[in-house]
Amino acid sequence: MLKLTLAALLLFTSFSVENPTLADISWISGDWQTAPGGRKQIEEHWTAVAGGSMMGMSRAVAGDKTVEFEYLRIEQRTDGIYYVAHPGARCPGTDFKLTSASATEAVFENPQHDFPKRIIYRKTDDGLTASIDAGEGSKGMSFVYKRMK
Repeated sequence: MLKLTLAALLLFTSFSVENPTLADISWISGDWQTAPGGRKQIEEHWTAVAGGSMMGMSRAVAGDKTVEFEYLRIEQRTDGIYYVAHPGARCPGTDFKLTSASATEAVFENPQHDFPKRIIYRKTDDGLTASIDAGEGSKGMSFVYKRMK
Protein backbone atom coordinates (compact mmCIF):
# COMPACT_ATOMS: atom_id res chain seq x y z
CA MET A 1 0.00 0.00 0.00
CA LEU A 2 2.84 2.41 0.87
CA LYS A 3 4.52 1.75 -2.50
CA LEU A 4 1.25 2.48 -4.32
CA THR A 5 0.74 5.72 -2.38
CA LEU A 6 4.33 6.83 -3.04
CA ALA A 7 4.00 6.02 -6.75
CA ALA A 8 0.76 7.98 -6.97
CA LEU A 9 2.36 10.94 -5.20
CA LEU A 10 5.35 10.93 -7.58
CA LEU A 11 3.04 10.68 -10.58
CA PHE A 12 0.86 13.56 -9.31
CA THR A 13 3.79 15.93 -8.64
CA SER A 14 5.30 15.39 -12.09
CA PHE A 15 2.25 16.60 -14.03
CA SER A 16 1.95 20.21 -15.08
CA VAL A 17 -0.72 22.37 -13.57
CA GLU A 18 -3.16 23.30 -16.37
CA ASN A 19 -4.01 26.85 -15.22
CA PRO A 20 -1.25 27.66 -12.73
CA THR A 21 -1.60 30.32 -10.08
CA LEU A 22 1.07 32.06 -8.05
CA ALA A 23 0.16 29.75 -5.17
CA ASP A 24 1.22 26.78 -7.35
CA ILE A 25 4.77 28.13 -7.58
CA SER A 26 4.96 29.71 -4.12
CA TRP A 27 7.62 27.13 -3.21
CA ILE A 28 10.11 29.57 -4.86
CA SER A 29 9.66 31.98 -1.94
CA GLY A 30 12.38 32.14 0.68
CA ASP A 31 16.03 33.02 1.08
CA TRP A 32 18.46 30.97 -1.01
CA GLN A 33 22.23 30.92 -1.54
CA THR A 34 24.80 28.97 -3.49
CA ALA A 35 27.50 27.03 -1.64
CA PRO A 36 30.31 29.12 -0.16
CA GLY A 37 33.87 28.77 -1.37
CA GLY A 38 33.40 29.32 -5.07
CA ARG A 39 34.57 32.23 -7.20
CA LYS A 40 31.44 34.08 -6.10
CA GLN A 41 28.44 33.41 -3.91
CA ILE A 42 24.95 34.12 -5.20
CA GLU A 43 21.85 34.84 -3.12
CA GLU A 44 18.20 35.01 -4.16
CA HIS A 45 15.48 36.29 -1.87
CA TRP A 46 11.78 35.87 -2.75
CA THR A 47 8.81 37.19 -0.80
CA ALA A 48 5.67 35.17 -0.19
CA VAL A 49 2.78 35.63 -2.60
CA ALA A 50 0.76 38.78 -1.81
CA GLY A 51 -1.14 41.26 -3.94
CA GLY A 52 -0.79 39.17 -7.09
CA SER A 53 3.01 39.09 -7.03
CA MET A 54 6.21 37.77 -5.53
CA MET A 55 9.11 40.21 -5.24
CA GLY A 56 12.70 39.07 -5.52
CA MET A 57 16.29 40.19 -5.62
CA SER A 58 19.53 38.51 -6.48
CA ARG A 59 23.13 39.46 -5.88
CA ALA A 60 26.50 37.90 -6.56
CA VAL A 61 29.35 38.66 -4.17
CA ALA A 62 33.01 37.98 -5.00
CA GLY A 63 35.35 38.61 -2.11
CA ASP A 64 34.04 41.74 -0.43
CA LYS A 65 32.38 43.25 -3.52
CA THR A 66 28.92 42.95 -5.07
CA VAL A 67 29.68 42.12 -8.71
CA GLU A 68 26.11 41.63 -10.02
CA PHE A 69 22.60 42.34 -8.80
CA GLU A 70 19.09 42.02 -10.15
CA TYR A 71 15.59 43.02 -9.10
CA LEU A 72 12.95 40.41 -9.87
CA ARG A 73 9.24 39.88 -9.66
CA ILE A 74 6.75 37.20 -10.56
CA GLU A 75 3.33 38.65 -11.21
CA GLN A 76 -0.15 37.58 -12.20
CA ARG A 77 -1.49 39.39 -15.27
CA THR A 78 -4.73 38.91 -17.18
CA ASP A 79 -2.97 36.75 -19.79
CA GLY A 80 -0.81 34.68 -17.45
CA ILE A 81 2.03 34.73 -14.95
CA TYR A 82 5.24 36.56 -15.78
CA TYR A 83 8.77 36.59 -14.37
CA VAL A 84 10.18 40.10 -14.84
CA ALA A 85 13.95 40.57 -14.59
CA HIS A 86 15.73 43.88 -14.07
CA PRO A 87 19.46 43.03 -14.15
CA GLY A 88 21.49 45.88 -12.70
CA ALA A 89 18.15 47.65 -12.02
CA ARG A 90 17.68 48.17 -15.78
CA CYS A 91 14.31 49.52 -16.85
CA PRO A 92 12.20 48.38 -18.44
CA GLY A 93 12.50 44.81 -17.26
CA THR A 94 12.44 41.73 -19.45
CA ASP A 95 9.29 39.58 -19.32
CA PHE A 96 9.33 35.78 -19.34
CA LYS A 97 5.91 34.09 -19.43
CA LEU A 98 5.20 31.02 -17.31
CA THR A 99 4.71 28.20 -19.82
CA SER A 100 4.79 25.17 -17.53
CA ALA A 101 4.33 24.63 -13.81
CA SER A 102 4.17 21.69 -11.45
CA ALA A 103 4.71 21.05 -7.76
CA THR A 104 8.47 20.94 -8.42
CA GLU A 105 9.16 22.99 -11.56
CA ALA A 106 8.34 26.38 -13.08
CA VAL A 107 9.40 27.27 -16.66
CA PHE A 108 9.36 30.88 -17.84
CA GLU A 109 10.06 31.67 -21.51
CA ASN A 110 10.73 34.60 -23.81
CA PRO A 111 11.73 33.26 -27.27
CA GLN A 112 12.43 36.80 -28.54
CA HIS A 113 15.05 37.57 -25.88
CA ASP A 114 18.73 37.12 -26.80
CA PHE A 115 19.80 35.20 -23.67
CA PRO A 116 18.38 33.63 -21.71
CA LYS A 117 15.26 32.48 -23.52
CA ARG A 118 14.18 30.25 -20.63
CA ILE A 119 14.41 30.50 -16.84
CA ILE A 120 13.63 27.29 -15.00
CA TYR A 121 13.22 26.82 -11.25
CA ARG A 122 13.23 23.31 -9.81
CA LYS A 123 12.42 22.39 -6.26
CA THR A 124 14.78 19.72 -4.94
CA ASP A 125 14.80 17.65 -1.76
CA ASP A 126 17.18 20.05 -0.05
CA GLY A 127 16.96 23.28 -2.01
CA LEU A 128 16.25 25.01 -5.28
CA THR A 129 17.96 24.96 -8.68
CA ALA A 130 17.63 27.86 -11.08
CA SER A 131 18.67 27.27 -14.70
CA ILE A 132 18.93 29.55 -17.71
CA ASP A 133 19.33 28.52 -21.33
CA ALA A 134 18.78 29.54 -24.95
CA GLY A 135 15.79 27.23 -25.39
CA GLU A 136 14.93 23.55 -25.05
CA GLY A 137 17.86 21.33 -25.95
CA SER A 138 20.43 24.12 -25.67
CA LYS A 139 23.36 24.26 -23.32
CA GLY A 140 22.74 26.47 -20.32
CA MET A 141 23.88 27.06 -16.79
CA SER A 142 22.43 26.10 -13.44
CA PHE A 143 22.68 27.60 -9.98
CA VAL A 144 22.16 25.24 -7.03
CA TYR A 145 20.75 26.98 -3.98
CA LYS A 146 20.25 25.87 -0.40
CA ARG A 147 17.91 27.62 2.01
CA MET A 148 19.78 30.25 4.02
CA LYS A 149 19.93 29.72 7.76
